[in-house]
Amino acid sequence: MTPAAADDGPTGIHCRLDELLEARGMTLTRLSEMVGVSVVNLSVLKNDRARAIRYSTLSAICRALDCEVGDLLVVTR
Repeated sequence: MTPAAADDGPTGIHCRLDELLEARGMTLTRLSEMVGVSVVNLSVLKNDRARAIRYSTLSAICRALDCEVGDLLVVTR
């Protein structure tokens, strides 16, 4: 299977945004305000439906949540 064909299925990457928000007592709306990304786009990420994420967005989320990329995105098997 080509890498492009693999884009149609699960990525094997899980976003822990929900867990990190809960641990920090923060809402998706508040995070959206802090990082300048729409609630809809953050929801897509949170629900593991994102196909891509910009490094700048990833960096902004990690700064706002005071976490590392590896805390936010984990590989699933």
